[in-house]
Amino acid sequence: MELGLAGRAVLVTGGSRGIGRAVARAFAAEGALTGITYHRDEEAARDLAQELGSAEGRALAVRYVLGEPDSATAAVLAIEKAWGRLDVVVANAAELGGRRRPGVHCEDVPADEWQRLMDANLAGTLRTVQAGLPPMRRAGWGRIVLVSSHITRDGAPGQEFYGAAKAALHGFARSLTWDVSADGVLVNVVCPGLTLTQGVAADLPASVREGEAGRTPTRRLSTPEEVAAAVLFLGSPANGHINGEAITVAGGR
Repeated sequence: MELGLAGRAVLVTGGSRGIGRAVARAFAAEGALTGITYHRDEEAARDLAQELGSAEGRALAVRYVLGEPDSATAAVLAIEKAWGRLDVVVANAAELGGRRRPGVHCEDVPADEWQRLMDANLAGTLRTVQAGLPPMRRAGWGRIVLVSSHITRDGAPGQEFYGAAKAALHGFARSLTWDVSADGVLVNVVCPGLTLTQGVAADLPASVREGEAGRTPTRRLSTPEEVAAAVLFLGSPANGHINGEAITVAGGR
């Protein structure tokens, strides 16, 4: 299938590792001009940009912080300065909240702690979409893919506020379609299940990974590349009319 991404400019937030890294590679493999953002690991982002063709002007690493109000605008401007356009935004970056300590209940979480999670994961993503929309409207074409989480459906102990922020993206996308679709912009959400990224392989005990796999019809976890494939299609011209949907990539779980 021809995805029609050659020469289109893509911004992948949180693109230096994990699912975002696989997404950036997938778009670059289709000939897209690929901008990846990083928060702390500049070296990893620049190494990936080099792999994807920064020397030939086909990839770019940009600093971006979800919780900084001006960060999204700066990232979009960097993409426009480099390539004169922005066609696709993949809002993948997230700030994870730590699980509560044993004996600590939801009502014990200080407001400043959960407000920080909401501001980063919800407000930060919304600001990114707002920053990316003007060049898409001018071009009369665009794709926005918001990366959410299986937590919005399955829940997870101690993750109420992170789950609330991610679930809000679904309502945002569904309503946003009414504002942007007439300008050729489609908006969708991808919800990965627990995905076998390098971080998950390193940080989660094998028993936990195996338990999650055992509760999945395919008896395994998704790979980052499998999640990236869904993002790639939804963010491409090959997606002509899937709009306002939340697509789960979790092996049927």
